[in-house]
Amino acid sequence: MCGIFGYVGKKNPINVCMQGLLHLEYRGYDSTGIGGIHNGKIEICKSEGKLANLKKKLDLPMLELAIAHTRWATHGKVNHANAHPLLDASGSIALIHNGIIENYQELKENLIKEGIPFSSETDSEVVVNLIAKFYKGDLAQAIHKALGLLKGIFAFLVIHKDHPQEIIATAQDCPLSIGCNIDKSESMISSDPNTFQGDSYDIFFLKEKEIARVTSGCVEIFDQHLKSIRKRSERLEIEQQAPTKNGFEHFMLKEIFEQPSTIRRALLGRFNQGIFFEELQLSNVFFKSIENLWILGCGTSSHAGVLGTYLMEDLARFPSSVEIASEARYRNPILSKKTLVIAVSQSGETADLLAATREAQKYGCKTLGICNVKNSTLVRETSGVIFLRAGPEISVCSTKAFTAQLTVFILLSLYFANLRNTQIDVGAIYKELLTIPAHIEQILERQEEIQKIAKKYAKFDDFIFLGRRYMLPTAQESALKLKEISYANANSYAAGELKHGPIALLGPNFPVIAFCANRQTRAKIASNLMEVKARQSPIFAIAPVEFTEMEAIADDVFYVPSTIDPLAPFSSAVVGQLFAYYIAKERGSDIDQPRNLAKSVTVE
Repeated sequence: MCGIFGYVGKKNPINVCMQGLLHLEYRGYDSTGIGGIHNGKIEICKSEGKLANLKKKLDLPMLELAIAHTRWATHGKVNHANAHPLLDASGSIALIHNGIIENYQELKENLIKEGIPFSSETDSEVVVNLIAKFYKGDLAQAIHKALGLLKGIFAFLVIHKDHPQEIIATAQDCPLSIGCNIDKSESMISSDPNTFQGDSYDIFFLKEKEIARVTSGCVEIFDQHLKSIRKRSERLEIEQQAPTKNGFEHFMLKEIFEQPSTIRRALLGRFNQGIFFEELQLSNVFFKSIENLWILGCGTSSHAGVLGTYLMEDLARFPSSVEIASEARYRNPILSKKTLVIAVSQSGETADLLAATREAQKYGCKTLGICNVKNSTLVRETSGVIFLRAGPEISVCSTKAFTAQLTVFILLSLYFANLRNTQIDVGAIYKELLTIPAHIEQILERQEEIQKIAKKYAKFDDFIFLGRRYMLPTAQESALKLKEISYANANSYAAGELKHGPIALLGPNFPVIAFCANRQTRAKIASNLMEVKARQSPIFAIAPVEFTEMEAIADDVFYVPSTIDPLAPFSSAVVGQLFAYYIAKERGSDIDQPRNLAKSVTVE
């Protein structure tokens, strides 16, 4: 999940790399570092913690080129020794790495037997020492020999003190892009092409152990056999603006408040006497041939996927199932060319999701990406894509991407309902969907009510979140938000499962957060909460305005605007987001960059 960046060109490499790291810090902030070449010597500056720490101590001479890294720790503690760039034992070669080397221990033991010392606990240091072992004057050739011994997923940038004008890049199942500007005066390398600053770039995407020799404005690419190849570039117009909180205390709060507008953007231009996705390259004829759906996602996206299966069943009467992507790739699923695999990801770079999607393609399945980020790996590798249009999401804790994913799933369900001639009134549901942004605005106007309730519950360390039907994935998503940013033990269950085990936990110090906005299960959730009340657990209920019976059951109630069950998750999820936010704020947590997490999960 680390971010890697490199620059060679006429600008100050340190300044460009620091700007690149600013846009890559979402990939990890355990440590950061910059390295480069000056007067035939490798110079490095690195620091534990966030990019701000590196800025404070940055003291490097003018470099001829530079590589930069932001780390999410996998192998080795968070400390200075394990921060990147890493040097080989002689100090001649520096490397930065994203990914995991699965057989590093075996390789390390062999190198130690050969007398090579190690100064870190990382798997990455094994690679840089392997490259040094094979180096005979040609850095690309040394990397090629080292690649033949490596197992895992990875992307590397490597520099050598004797080659002050070139960066060598390589990747295997890990995102890595190389950009050259139009006038061929500079080259950038990044885990994310959206970090390239400028007007327009020719972009090369590396894969399958391809190796690139990158100089100022020039890229020479070799295949996994070290044969020179002509690789087609893509011209990308990249709009890049520095992230800003626009007056909000945290990015998370800003992004929560953006949801009325992001939902409206997700809807814009997608209904005209039926659902229409302008960017979708797959035809109606193809969709009519599909017999079932397999939805893949991780974390927040998997919760949206569960809601997607409910919507497909209820609105389109279409068989669908959902699987956590990290489990999906190890299954032996029953798939065919008539299965559409829907891969859901905010970033489009989630390693588990990409691996599962690639496995599904081996069955001959078409794949559809639901994604927020243009130019991402998921967008490039799927048969078609629907964009969320949510705009950049900076906070690690996903909020507006979730409601945008839910919006797209409702639209897609209505699209299939039309295609399959169900009895659903698509126009009526779409009309109701148009009211949702206003519902959320009403909730945001009442944020102080939620803040007051959250302050009351912030003292607790254990929570159970309950829901039924559409409220179950909503409860799961809300529990995840609370875990992520407040570090509280928050678990979610189907309310009917309470008596099958979790009820043993209940008592005065174990509050229950109840999501009650599903009309179909109104009476059942009320009965479940009476069972909770009898065990003296504090109850916070989120319910529609007509569920007045909650007054006599719950200790605290927040009423949300009433709507149909398939649309009920929107308002309830926003309440859950604000509840988590204000508890985390009360507890003094790092809300936008919570411990141990990164925005984009690019390792398995």
